[in-house]
Amino acid sequence: MSQFDNVAVYKQANVYFDGKCVSHTVQFPDGSKKSVGVILPSTLTFNTGAPEIMETVAGACRVKLAGESEWKAYGAGQSFNVPGNSSFDIEVSGEPYHYVCHFA
Repeated sequence: MSQFDNVAVYKQANVYFDGKCVSHTVQFPDGSKKSVGVILPSTLTFNTGAPEIMETVAGACRVKLAGESEWKAYGAGQSFNVPGNSSFDIEVSGEPYHYVCHFA
């Protein structure tokens, strides 16, 4: 799906890592939330509270989950799962990485 219908969008952006990652929170009628954002070329480490599914909308990245030694590549149409109370490293080079973060 290319859009979310019947949602509320938080106007205040979530800005991380000196603007290298910017997202907006989207709230659905059932109260669930997702964030929709962009990561500019960089290598960043994110910590998670709840489990997350990171859906790649456009661009590409490499990801290394906590406890893993190998990087895995993801492109448009692909996603990766991140456990709760964990972390992951993400590397974006070239074009910005557009994503939807689904919170479990």
